[in-house]
Amino acid sequence: MSHAYKYEPHARLSERQEHGPPTVKQSAALLHGNGLIARFNRRVGLGITTTVGTMWCAYAFVALTLISLPAALMSGDPIVIVAWVAQTFLQLVLLPVIIVGQNIQAAAADARSAATYEDAGAILDEARKIQAHLVMQDASMGVLLDKLLALETAVGAQEKGMEGSGGN
Repeated sequence: MSHAYKYEPHARLSERQEHGPPTVKQSAALLHGNGLIARFNRRVGLGITTTVGTMWCAYAFVALTLISLPAALMSGDPIVIVAWVAQTFLQLVLLPVIIVGQNIQAAAADARSAATYEDAGAILDEARKIQAHLVMQDASMGVLLDKLLALETAVGAQEKGMEGSGGN
C-alpha cells in the first residue's frame, strides 16, 4: 500500500532559520532602511537614546534644573514657578525616565520575541515527530489492510468453493 501523504516543509521555515527572532534592532532597519545615511542616523539616535536614557542622566537633569529653582522661587510669581515646574523640571527629568522605561519595555519585548521563537521551534519539532509517528501508523495500517484484504480474498475463495460443491 502506498502512502498518500508526503511531508513538504513550509517555505517560512527556511526564512525563520535565516532571520531568527524579530528584535528592536531589526525593526529599526525595516523602518529606516540600510543606506549609509540611515545607518548614520540610527547610530546617532541610538547613541543619544542610550546616553539620555539612563537614570544617571535623569539625576544630572535634576541637578541642572535645580540651578534655576532659586530664581523661580524668588520671583514669587506663581506663573513663573508653575512654568519652571512644567517647562524645566518635568520636561528635563521625565525625558530620560521615559526613555529608561521604553528601553526596559523594548528589552522585555525582545525577550518575549526570543521565547516565542524558541516555543515555535519546539512546536515545529513536535509536529515533525507527530508526522513521523503518523507515517509509521500509516505503514502499520497499510500492513493490516493488506492482511485484511488477503483474508477477505481467502474467505471469498472458500465461500465460492463451498457454493460450487454444495450446489451440484
